[in-house]
Amino acid sequence: MSDHLLLEKRAILHAAIENAPFDGWGQQALKRAARDAGYEEIMAARAFPEGSRDLLSFFLDETDREMIEGCEELDLAALKIRERIAAIIRLRLEQAIGRREAVRRAISRLALPGHGPLVARHTAQTMDAIWRLAGDTATDFNWYTKRGLLAGVYTSTLLHWLNDDSEACHDTWAFLDRRIAEVMKIQKAKFKIQKRLAKLPTPWNTLGRLRHPKAQSTP
Repeated sequence: MSDHLLLEKRAILHAAIENAPFDGWGQQALKRAARDAGYEEIMAARAFPEGSRDLLSFFLDETDREMIEGCEELDLAALKIRERIAAIIRLRLEQAIGRREAVRRAISRLALPGHGPLVARHTAQTMDAIWRLAGDTATDFNWYTKRGLLAGVYTSTLLHWLNDDSEACHDTWAFLDRRIAEVMKIQKAKFKIQKRLAKLPTPWNTLGRLRHPKAQSTP
């Protein structure tokens, strides 16, 4: 993508975010955003070939980018893993505080039929970004379980935040801490079970002792 096109897309997106509380995220909203950004309507089709779906996708990409750049100002290395996750999610939501209604309308749009693949792709992308920012390097099955659990934490916190009228969103941050604590309990319980299972004899170990009894003896 050229720098010029990127600037055009961001200008249109900015206008769309400003209008979203009233216009939503449909095709007409995209055309109006292009006009408000100072472009001909044809520019909307050039910048977002798939229409409002592309606009929403770009909105989510830009939100991830802002989160990643914002984390450069955080001293995540000094925090425990659960604190890192909480700090990153809190930063993401604080960055969006001025466009809460635009986020609400975006969620409503994405809940419509046909947007499932887009939601799944961006959810996976965002959860992966958060875990990587937190220092996770998992590549085994834990990669999926961690991101799946985090998706539940983030989604529930996001929905809580949308309706939070407490001072400085205090209720949301308390809710986030509770949700992360619950997930940590699940992770600890799973780790204990895995350790116990690892100590249990397997059919293959038993068969090996029967076939090679001398190899099991202690000299």
